[in-house]
Amino acid sequence: MPNRACELLGIDIPLFAFSHCRDVVVEVSKAGGFGVLGAATHSPEGLEQELAWIDRNIGGRPYGVDILIPGKLAVDSPDLTRADVIKLIPDEHRQAVFELLAEHDIEASMPDASNASWGSAAVSVGKVAGERLLDVAFEHPISLIANALGVPTPEMVERAHSADIPVAALVGAKEHAIKQADVGVDIIVAQGTEAGGHCGEVSTMVLVPEVVRAVKDRGNPIVLGAGGIITGAQMAAALALGADGVWTGSVWLTTHESETEPLTQQKMIAASSRDAVRSRGRTGKPARQLRSSWTEMWERPDRPDPLPMPLQMMISEPTLRRVDALAAKGHEGAKDLATYFVGQGVGLLDSVRHTKDVVASMAEEMTEAIERLQEFTQ
Repeated sequence: MPNRACELLGIDIPLFAFSHCRDVVVEVSKAGGFGVLGAATHSPEGLEQELAWIDRNIGGRPYGVDILIPGKLAVDSPDLTRADVIKLIPDEHRQAVFELLAEHDIEASMPDASNASWGSAAVSVGKVAGERLLDVAFEHPISLIANALGVPTPEMVERAHSADIPVAALVGAKEHAIKQADVGVDIIVAQGTEAGGHCGEVSTMVLVPEVVRAVKDRGNPIVLGAGGIITGAQMAAALALGADGVWTGSVWLTTHESETEPLTQQKMIAASSRDAVRSRGRTGKPARQLRSSWTEMWERPDRPDPLPMPLQMMISEPTLRRVDALAAKGHEGAKDLATYFVGQGVGLLDSVRHTKDVVASMAEEMTEAIERLQEFTQ
């Protein structure tokens, strides 16, 4: 399909797939789309292993890496130890988690410096951590580097462009897109509030044409539509709005290759679009995820407000990893707590499929939708 995104990256269809799972990345790229590995949860050593595996299995097809370097963090220092960051967790937040687990028949102990899982999130997110991941990514034949939260640093843009690697960034508002274009970002992902993970408040239908119009005279970067896109017809709609392609995430969560726990996949298949709620309860920033007792707890008036990023992650990530492990063993309380990032498109997910089949069906549906639209011009 001839368009700017395809020509820039050497892909067949303008379908970008963000995933934390290397298998999904490989399968999407091999099927003609463009896989992007979410690297924020990896250590430099872990990312090296993932990218080496991708290089061996992707057959020379292009792929990208997404790094999380937020513009503002409550904690971002290479000098902080795990014990230091644990001390920043208020007692009332520790107690709230302790009581929630107890309500769901899960034994819990209060975190301290000897618990390696507590505090790990605080040292894996931020400018310093992001730069270490960039060092690893640029040692591999990546075709795109993306910054998922905030404006990329000038160093990141300069380093990528010096290696002839395009830079992408996600935005949730027109003014954010203008800032991204002004620093030289090549691909702007206009992500509506329907999206899973971190998202703003403007709908995809409004945001995409708003961003396209705003950046046209600022270097005219490629624009991808994102937020709730599950079908090929939605791909065609994004193109009709002026986008050069689409950036997707939630649709890959119910694939056989996904990292999503089987129980959570079944919860997603059973969910409606209203079950994807925007909450600060997992990362500290507004992020859309599957409704559960965990998300509901942080909305209760008798519980403390979520902490800013990355302190909230210090609470949520080790706890929810444990919840997933227990839920997989059939623990009923853990099943009730289990959640994961997902967008409002969850209401369109109705089965577990293979990644390559999802790519094929989206491409076919997109073509059919475009042909339907062409009938109006005849």
